Amino acid sequence: MLEEEIIEKNQENQAVEDNSETLEPKKEWRLRINYSMLVQNMPRILFLAALALIYIANSHLAEKKIRRINQLSKEIKELKWEYINVKSELMFRSKMSEVSKSVEQLGLKQLSSPPRKILLKNETDKK
Repeated sequence: MLEEEIIEKNQENQAVEDNSETLEPKKEWRLRINYSMLVQNMPRILFLAALALIYIANSHLAEKKIRRINQLSKEIKELKWEYINVKSELMFRSKMSEVSKSVEQLGLKQLSSPPRKILLKNETDKK
């Protein structure tokens, strides 16, 4: 029995030593961060913070430009379709048959003979 108690005590001592070893690095880490270290590294910290802000602003501006480009490309597509539609409508309305249909209401008729040139006598005498 005595031997078992000694073995248990040794195991507990080892467990306590292991715990103390794991706690010591944490204490060392906490001791490394102090006011003087922060003051000494303040320019670096501010520089990194400024870089982070610039990076964030740059990504926001890039996303904003991409959205604007997409919006303009959609608008260009719509305007292109409108242009094609108006152009085809103009081509259809400027056909000879369509023009004759639209001017019939005004009382105008299509010529059956070719047009003739009218010469004035005063103009021929001067030449």
